[in-house]
Amino acid sequence: MHSINTGKPTLFHTCLFFLLLMLVSAPLLAADINVSFDRNPVSLDESFQIIFTANESPDDDPDFSPLEQDFSILGQSKSSSSSWVNGKSSKTIQWTLNVMAKHAGSLVIPPVAFGKDISPSSTILVAQNSGHKAVENDEDLYIEVEAMPEDPYIQSQVIYTLRLFTKVDIAQARLNEPELADAVIERLGEDKNYNTQVNGVNYSVTERKYAIFPQKSGKLTIKPLVLTAEVVPGNSSGYGGFSDFFNSQISKTKHVESKPITLDIKPAPASFTGPHWLPAQQLILKQEWSGDIQHMKVGEPLTRTLTVLAKGTTVGQLPELNTSKTTDQLKAYPDQPVLQEQKKADGLLAFREEKIALIPSAAGTYTLPAIEIPWFNTQSKKIEIARIPETAITALAAEAQAVTTAPTVTAVSPQKTEPTPTVQPQQDNRWLWVSIFLASGWLITLIFFLTKRAIKKPIIEVSDADIKLKEDIQILKKACTENNAVAAKDALLKWGRKKYKIANLGALAVFCEARLRDEILHLNEILYGRKAEQWQGKKLFQAFTENNAREKIASSKEDSSLEPLYRL
Repeated sequence: MHSINTGKPTLFHTCLFFLLLMLVSAPLLAADINVSFDRNPVSLDESFQIIFTANESPDDDPDFSPLEQDFSILGQSKSSSSSWVNGKSSKTIQWTLNVMAKHAGSLVIPPVAFGKDISPSSTILVAQNSGHKAVENDEDLYIEVEAMPEDPYIQSQVIYTLRLFTKVDIAQARLNEPELADAVIERLGEDKNYNTQVNGVNYSVTERKYAIFPQKSGKLTIKPLVLTAEVVPGNSSGYGGFSDFFNSQISKTKHVESKPITLDIKPAPASFTGPHWLPAQQLILKQEWSGDIQHMKVGEPLTRTLTVLAKGTTVGQLPELNTSKTTDQLKAYPDQPVLQEQKKADGLLAFREEKIALIPSAAGTYTLPAIEIPWFNTQSKKIEIARIPETAITALAAEAQAVTTAPTVTAVSPQKTEPTPTVQPQQDNRWLWVSIFLASGWLITLIFFLTKRAIKKPIIEVSDADIKLKEDIQILKKACTENNAVAAKDALLKWGRKKYKIANLGALAVFCEARLRDEILHLNEILYGRKAEQWQGKKLFQAFTENNAREKIASSKEDSSLEPLYRL
């Protein structure tokens, strides 16, 4: 049979027409373009980077000519990356411009056109002078260091910045890390590279930053940094012709040293009466609920999420948030806290999250007490209190539901009735299965006895590191038995350095489970707090033993889960 085209549009053609019309008439989504800098503020004699980042390909190539009014463009580059996360693809494109400002002041980065897409304007502060020291004897390379502030409070953040100035090529270089007794030191981000002028001489600068948290009051000195570099001489060294070829790898070793910096660490102010000393630049406390707190159901859980975000502190200094006690009518089941640290160019961000499942067993209204975190603002030098007010939740009685057994209904087509299949009576196969079971047991027993002699007991090797860890644990046990807080701290730190490479109790607490973490933080408070209190070590060592037992169980589970991989 041949089809006949009547010339009339079908439903398919109509839908296709409207779809094409929508695609043609719909406006194209504009690319989202952000503007950022590698440093802000900068100096007039320093180069810096302007970074344009797009979340997808923009309409056209960028036109950077508007920037030339206030900036000299020294170079530019483009990079792109793609990722696929949870079934969704994302793309990032970056244009990086290396520029120098033509004059000082608060300069505006004007909007840049990427075809029809346009980047937003932004502002950067350009200082008149860099403030770098005058170079004596035309130095080829030198180190400049600074610490801000130089009179911090105990356990507050100090930003330590080093800058390496070079005007020669370096083949190899070794630079030690900053050292300060009784302090936590964290490196911040990646190194930054730029160019600058000192006394009219061009230098390449590598800048590196650290966050330092002194754990002891008084005067503490950051030791000088020592750089050992292999300097490659240029053409001005006197070699020429064939000598340049044969002596191109000749270098000389040079040692340079930075100045030491002494910090005057102040103790916590006497006016601070909070249970935990917490210095920070900024602190945010909030709560969230997984449902309606005014319409809870008896017997059904509702999750409360408590979070605290602090700038300029370590995660080990953040206090426990859920301290309210449970009752028979309202049970609380806390989850393990989530602890995170993020290293920014201007310091650390510490994050703590606690999830608590609340289950009411009776209808009524329950009041959760207010949560308060006293903290010391290192910017304003004032005591502040982050607070979640008293929260009332209402539980409603669960609706009674009658449970009835519905009769089985067979659906029958009104047009056609299918015959009911005949069911054959099932034979009694019980003795067959019993026989199979007994035969299988006999076979397994036979295999066991045949292979028993071939099985050798594995040899367990104990490394020197494991022996030393056990020795540290014995020292910790003795210190806890004698309630010696200082000896317990020393033993914990020795154990923590070998296992996690940490430098203080606060950093060690992050790696431990909740109970041991709380006992370590309590020990830290006893040692460094203002209140004189007798420490009891029994709870700490008990929590320590439980923590190690859980780690071994988790490790054995991981090993057993990996066995199939080794068999392949």
